[in-house]
Amino acid sequence: MKRLRIEVRGIVQGVGFRPFVYNLAVNLGLSGWVRNHSHGVSIEVEGARTDRFVSELREHPPELAQIDEVDLREIAVENNGGFRILESAEEDSPFALVPPDIATCADCYADFTSAANRRYRYPFTNCTNCGPRYTIIQDVPYDRPLTTMSAFPMCEACRAEYSDPADRRFHAQPNACPICGPWVELWRKGELLAARDPAIREAQRLLAEGAIVAIKGLGGFHLACLASASACDRLRERKRRSDKPFALMARDVEVVKRHCEVPGEASRVLRGPRRPVVILNRLRGGTLPREIAPGNNTLGMMLPYTPLHHLLFDAAPYDLLVMTSGNLSEEPIASRDEEARERLENLADYFLLHNRAIQTRADDSVVRLYAGRERLIRRSRGYAPLPVDLGSPQVEVLAVGGELKNTFCLTHGRYAILSQHIGDLENLETLEFFEETLAHMKRFFRVNPRGVAHDLHPGYLSTRLAQAIPDLPRIGVQHHHAHIASCMADNRVAGRVIGVALDGTGYGTDGAIWGGEVLLCDFAGFERLAHLRYVPLVGGDAAVREPWRMALAYLRDAGLADTASLAGEPRRRVAAAMLERGIRSVPTSSCGRLFDAVASLAGLRDSVSFEGQAAMELEAVSEPGPAYPFEVDDLKAPWQIDLRDMIREIAAGGEAASRIGGRFHATLAAAIVKTCEMARETHGLRRVCLSGGSFQNVLLTALVQQRLQAGGFEVFLHGRVPANDGGIALGQAVIASEALKSGEPGVTAPGAP
Repeated sequence: MKRLRIEVRGIVQGVGFRPFVYNLAVNLGLSGWVRNHSHGVSIEVEGARTDRFVSELREHPPELAQIDEVDLREIAVENNGGFRILESAEEDSPFALVPPDIATCADCYADFTSAANRRYRYPFTNCTNCGPRYTIIQDVPYDRPLTTMSAFPMCEACRAEYSDPADRRFHAQPNACPICGPWVELWRKGELLAARDPAIREAQRLLAEGAIVAIKGLGGFHLACLASASACDRLRERKRRSDKPFALMARDVEVVKRHCEVPGEASRVLRGPRRPVVILNRLRGGTLPREIAPGNNTLGMMLPYTPLHHLLFDAAPYDLLVMTSGNLSEEPIASRDEEARERLENLADYFLLHNRAIQTRADDSVVRLYAGRERLIRRSRGYAPLPVDLGSPQVEVLAVGGELKNTFCLTHGRYAILSQHIGDLENLETLEFFEETLAHMKRFFRVNPRGVAHDLHPGYLSTRLAQAIPDLPRIGVQHHHAHIASCMADNRVAGRVIGVALDGTGYGTDGAIWGGEVLLCDFAGFERLAHLRYVPLVGGDAAVREPWRMALAYLRDAGLADTASLAGEPRRRVAAAMLERGIRSVPTSSCGRLFDAVASLAGLRDSVSFEGQAAMELEAVSEPGPAYPFEVDDLKAPWQIDLRDMIREIAAGGEAASRIGGRFHATLAAAIVKTCEMARETHGLRRVCLSGGSFQNVLLTALVQQRLQAGGFEVFLHGRVPANDGGIALGQAVIASEALKSGEPGVTAPGAP
């Protein structure tokens, strides 16, 4: 007979943890209590089977729980009878992990699809195993009065479920029903057309007729329409999204399988509790129109993840809908009714709204499967704000991330907590989203940063945000060092590694634009070992939008013809003259711009409408082929990866774009492997971390990883955070923490070149 005091930390609120503890204790004949508080869950258990209780707690927690720490100590026996769930308590210095939003579970699906159930066709059905979490929480501890559901007092029946330990809705904070909970309404230009279930049925009819409907969901609005060429064309025109792929929502996995290759792991992720958009290969001969994803051999597919989504597909004449973010191009997703009406008025024909407020907006997450594991491309709904357990205590810092695909990161104890996807920091709306999310997360996690980390680029809005924070040391972190540190933290790798960072843009310590880098680094610092040979970024940002400019620069660097003769139209002659005179031509080692140049030389694309478009299309057409010749010049540091011979062979002509693409990928992979082998010979390192947006390219990643592993290297890829700029805040955070531990606040951003 003994009594234990147990402190549990991790994802233990909003996941049915207290009901699990209650039922476990009662079944084992134990007395005591369980209580939420602001840094986790406290438990006291007393009786003869406390050891069995602890074992079950550790080994068989609720499916959605994540237990990181269990601290226990024996205390005095009290001889009290019964087991109770106590009211939540808040403490002065708390820290709790907030759960993400979870897709509708099978039990709730059965409830709202059964005509005999009191929740039949109710679009806000949920329980302790599913439903909104992060997007409705206003503060911790996670209890109904501190969520946006506080506006809906529970009816007698819901209160009985909420209070019954044997019910799966026991202490389910968003619990509701048609009598007491939120409802939906269908609007058009300020006119209420229908409410509750008739609104859903009418929205379904309108979608089937080709309308574009703005739908308020868990973390914001979607713009939905049929997956037809005409509907997609209208939506693209309104959304100002000329070529960027649209995501699709399918009724079920069987529908997805009619259009895409769906390996077993992809099926598991599609059906899983997080329900991201999964990038899948199209089936050859598929019938879906190219307007959904122009120039791509992949499609982004997801399944319904709320009861409202499921009801829109119930007995519908369609089994696929375009379901894209409810925003104009480059703006954050709309989340409030009045905001949506204002910003989406010219995009949507109708609005399907509901009156449950969204506290924190969260876009859909995007993943791609590689090597049997999901690899995050955009980390948001369903994943944020799950922490990254770093395994050791960190100094509390704020890392503000980069300019594109922005996320920020807070550290507390052994955890790094990344925000959901914020977006490109290029407008006021996104800046306001950043600031509101930061204030919200600092309140959630009770973080009091001792420093703020930022990118070295002085023009980034995130850098200026960091510099405006008073009374904190600022730690400037080089972009590609942050990429590699992020991969290291993602994999809990410590010590020195070879880091290969390939992306489009990163401000270098020499004032050039880096992007094809091989580094020797740890969390404390880095050495630039090698990089792609510099070429001029002719016209600055114009070169990002017009790949022909980079083709011109690479041709000139390879000594091919005189650039004026290669440029027929006036703007090309101007660019050629700029190259000759060095006007607006910052040197760059960017791998992204190299992809652009090759795509242009292969005849695929001379202009792009979104970042990475040329590279995606080059990957899509590539077929296997041998590498072109290349050199790694190691006569002086840093070494140069010289691909001029490759450019000369491509320019000689005679090869199809598919052949050029395949041989280019093989060449780049071979050059990376060769450089890593040289690094191992000179520095004795065999661990390689791969990071940067170019490693979202599955073909390149596979070629590099397989050849490195065959050569005896240990290779680390991203998994829990994106390889692209959505993951660099994590790298900034661990680098800044290391700097603050050592008492060296790092470097300040140098001036612009």
